[in-house]
Amino acid sequence: MTDLTDTGMAVRRAVLGDAHVDRAEATKTDFDAPFQNLITQSAWGTVWASDAITRRERSMLTLALLAATKNFDEIPMHIRATANTGASPQDVIETFQHVAIYAGVPAANHAIKLAKQTYREMKGETA
Repeated sequence: MTDLTDTGMAVRRAVLGDAHVDRAEATKTDFDAPFQNLITQSAWGTVWASDAITRRERSMLTLALLAATKNFDEIPMHIRATANTGASPQDVIETFQHVAIYAGVPAANHAIKLAKQTYREMKGETA
């Protein structure tokens, strides 16, 4: 493994949690291994590993970008990650209000729906 891979895996686990990463790693195949390595090194080992902004801020940016670009499938994962990044529900609703103004009400509305559902699920989880 490279330093970026090791760093990326450590940050990925810190943000998303061991259970999530273990599930993802268990389903990795030869086909998608290059992609998994790419995101581990670039997204987690470089971008998320930077200390130029806080993980809380990075979490809010990520949620805003996911909602604005209508990449809704990843929003629940990143809502769950807020438990590890320090982004509060208030931070999240403020983020999605920005999305409503700058990227559209329908995108923000759907993101809020997903966040509410995910927060409900999180309250019901026993960790």
